[in-house]
Amino acid sequence: MPPVGELIWFAAALAGAGVVAGLLAGLFGIGGGAILVPVFYQIFGLIHIDEAVRMHLAVGTSLAIIVPTSIRSFLAHKARGAIDVELLKSWILPIPFGVVAASLIVASVSSAGLRAIFAGIAIIVGLRMLFNRQSWRLGSDLPPNPARAGVGALIGLLSALMGIGGGVLNNTFMTLFGRPVHQAVATSSGVGVLISVPGLFGYVWAGWGAAGLPPFSTGYVNWVAAALIIPVTLLVAPIGVRLAHALEKRQLEIWFGLFMMVVAARFFYSLT
Repeated sequence: MPPVGELIWFAAALAGAGVVAGLLAGLFGIGGGAILVPVFYQIFGLIHIDEAVRMHLAVGTSLAIIVPTSIRSFLAHKARGAIDVELLKSWILPIPFGVVAASLIVASVSSAGLRAIFAGIAIIVGLRMLFNRQSWRLGSDLPPNPARAGVGALIGLLSALMGIGGGVLNNTFMTLFGRPVHQAVATSSGVGVLISVPGLFGYVWAGWGAAGLPPFSTGYVNWVAAALIIPVTLLVAPIGVRLAHALEKRQLEIWFGLFMMVVAARFFYSLT
């Protein structure tokens, strides 16, 4: 068993990550997984969780936390009437389809492979946050099916592989096709629900019976870590929602983009 000092540091670090994740959930319409996954990976290493399952456990636990966080954020945004309900309805099948495909990949990919996937997507997300401009447009309205369904499936696939709620990807999609950023953020909270719920079950299935998992884990989901962070994220997510409707987020986007680039570099370095 780890020393008491390590356990206290473990709990404090997770609580801090939970505050950041909850704020991001409301502010950017994301589940905070982009913060939680690298934090989990490092902290799980400090308590000597097997490297073979550490990254899988970080991603799966992140998705489990995003379930209540995204639901809370979705309800808060829905109360403001800013969500594109039609888009969410059109993605009820495509997004979970992408999540299921991700679960099949996770069941067979190595820890190094999953870190490489996370780092690759993190670079794309980081560049988007650093260089995105609200004036960029690909069209005046969202594309119809089958293109729309394909985008939904891709968002589900990439988000589930990375352990994120899909907000950054959906925000990019919606704003590129002329939708207001506040509507994109609000709708992304619903996208997070469509990703995290099937993602939770997918990672439980993918890791069922895996060797090296720590106590209180079901597949690739550790419930101790989830229990420590979920209450914090639920408390602060509504604060993020209020900030989303009141603040200029460009500086925050830049810092978040830089963070993602550093995380990507860290994971790529771990592969050498």
